[in-house]
Amino acid sequence: MSRVAWQLATVKEIKQETPRVKTFTLSLPTWTPHLAGQHYDLRLTAEGGYQAERSYSIASPPEQVGEIELTVELIADGEVSGYLNEGVAVGDQLEVRGPIGGYFVWRGEPSAPPLLLVGGGSGVVPLMAMLRHRHLLGVHTPAVLLFSVRTPDEVIYQAELEAMAQADPSFTLLLDYTRQAPPGWAGYQRRIDAAMLAEVVARFGPATPQAFVCGPTGLVEAVADGLLAAGLAPEMILTERFGPTGG
Repeated sequence: MSRVAWQLATVKEIKQETPRVKTFTLSLPTWTPHLAGQHYDLRLTAEGGYQAERSYSIASPPEQVGEIELTVELIADGEVSGYLNEGVAVGDQLEVRGPIGGYFVWRGEPSAPPLLLVGGGSGVVPLMAMLRHRHLLGVHTPAVLLFSVRTPDEVIYQAELEAMAQADPSFTLLLDYTRQAPPGWAGYQRRIDAAMLAEVVARFGPATPQAFVCGPTGLVEAVADGLLAAGLAPEMILTERFGPTGG
């Protein structure tokens, strides 16, 4: 199988999403339509030849032609995320290749089942690509995003997600704060557990949703177990996990 070629992308825009997260819009000389949920590899090469490579999920929908958006969280001691967040400016070039991946993808077929998305922290990034794709397709089968974060200032894409939920009655946004909630918050305020997942699955009524789960390994494993306990079949639960380096 031929490998996807590396190319030099140009940084078109940088958006500060949260204090530790930025979205980089990259213009690509060779753009290939991606599937919502796929990722790109990004490679940095130092003057001495040392290379560091990481994989980052695509945040933008397939309809965004000629460019991609990569949303990157600054990781403590992360050599790639640190450089991206502190050393990259608009106009710089970055070496990337993609799109990559064919398992954790949502194609948006009209006959697709309802959509249950569960994300922890920057695990929301590929799920956001799915929601943006869904919006642009005009799909109105029910969709729920359960998004777990530690504190209110860590909600990536918050304004866009809230606007999407307000404009689309078929989409429900459920935020879960695990360390500190906003004043007066009446929603979830604990780690995702089996009882919470049972409540979320029950929102779909008799329908069985297709679940996409992305985040740190511990969260993904706990959610997958909870969804199984809630009655979802294993083939209806797709997972993607990342380690401390974002790989």
